[in-house]
Amino acid sequence: MTEPPNLLLHTLMKSQDGTAFVRALGAEIVAAEPGKSTMRLPYSRDIVGNPDTGVVHGGVITGLLDHACGMAVGTALGVIVTDPAKRAGTSYATLDLRIDYLKAAKPGSDIMVVGECVKITRQIVFARGRAYQASPDEPIAIATGTFMLTEMRASAEAKA
Repeated sequence: MTEPPNLLLHTLMKSQDGTAFVRALGAEIVAAEPGKSTMRLPYSRDIVGNPDTGVVHGGVITGLLDHACGMAVGTALGVIVTDPAKRAGTSYATLDLRIDYLKAAKPGSDIMVVGECVKITRQIVFARGRAYQASPDEPIAIATGTFMLTEMRASAEAKA
């Protein structure tokens, strides 16, 4: 059973906004649905890579693209859910992430980051992402990622 989008968004806000990474950057999750997530990164001098130009550091954008794609994968798999028993058997991790930077982010403007799950196979999940400011049609960077699925098994000690 799929969770209602508002419950899914609430769960993501509680679990993902609570990560040290998201809190440190000042980012927020603004939308989530199965297979897709959207985040907003408010501009801040704390995330600038070059103080002379005020351009946001590329590592910040890379990290947010990975995070948004990972959330999209989690929501597509149903792993990010409110009931821990439902997510006990599956785990996933970034296997490969390619980022193509198309232009520098405009200093002083917020950045939107969208992650989307593209395909789920038995062991690999494919995702893509986009970071933009004014329009999704004019991206700052695009991402293509693969995520490895693993089955979490109880240890021998836990079974005893």
